[in-house]
Amino acid sequence: MDADGTILSDIVLSQLDDHRPYGGVVPEIAARAHVEHLDAIITRAMSDAGLDYADLSGIAATAGPGLIGGVMVGLMTGKAIALARKKPFVAVNHLEGHALTARLTDQVGFPYLLLLISGGHCQLLEVTGVGAYRRIGTTIDDAVGEAFDKTAKLLGLGFPGGPAVEAAAARGNPAAVALPRPLAGTDTCNFSFSGLKTAVLHAVRDAGLLSEAGRADMAASFQAAVGDVLADRAARAMTQFALRHPGPHTFVVAGGVAANQALRSRLATVTAAQGFALVVPPVRLCTDNAVMIAWAGVERLRLGLSDDFTAPPRARWPLDAAAAAAGAKA
Repeated sequence: MDADGTILSDIVLSQLDDHRPYGGVVPEIAARAHVEHLDAIITRAMSDAGLDYADLSGIAATAGPGLIGGVMVGLMTGKAIALARKKPFVAVNHLEGHALTARLTDQVGFPYLLLLISGGHCQLLEVTGVGAYRRIGTTIDDAVGEAFDKTAKLLGLGFPGGPAVEAAAARGNPAAVALPRPLAGTDTCNFSFSGLKTAVLHAVRDAGLLSEAGRADMAASFQAAVGDVLADRAARAMTQFALRHPGPHTFVVAGGVAANQALRSRLATVTAAQGFALVVPPVRLCTDNAVMIAWAGVERLRLGLSDDFTAPPRARWPLDAAAAAAGAKA
């Protein structure tokens, strides 16, 4: 990526086929794949971009949060390149990569309200600058992406769960199964999805052997419940955000679950009603990718921010450190 945000190379090596037999990501397999393939991917990326290491202004690598094995491999590789080539090094919080992607794709200015939804995270944050995040809502138990994965497993829809549920839901009736909307209408901006997962489990058990149509109805009903919860929590956060910041207002949705088109549509409705502009990055930049890490590196280097080689790999790394104790996952 150049300093203006032009993407010079964008390579994603999928490991879905490696993990699919296990119904989820196996940390040891993921870490081993990083070791086996990373050097070749870097070589190809440099070739596709038409660059030599001397042309680079700096090296950015994910330092967390995430599965520690893969994080360690990528972080150490980034440090090695930066050290060997005498380049500034940036240890990127991968949540910040998600948080700043809308500034790459849509030139969104600060401040903005962010809904970060992925397999491991579900947070509402005020973004007022690079490195400046105030969390105003988080999941008190499970992340929304995890709820999608568990629902897909219950319904026998396969892995990865998010796209599988979305595909099945497109063929179902969202009003077919009565499911709860946890925390909807409450006076915080927090989320809860554990009870919804349990309700799906009970509904599946009560229904017995589900037909294809029955699975589609269950998936659609679950997805509708998630959409209602996200919309309700987002609307409350927008009201609070508007009181603290003068308009115009922007609502950014980022993270892997933001690729779900039905949820995008549901959030577009509530965003319009609240008078916010909705920005969602392209689907390929919603799931974890190197582009968002490179862009976070660009943003930080522009501000003269870099890290030394003692930057540690982190399994957990909240964007808002002051709020870390208030939520479940960060």
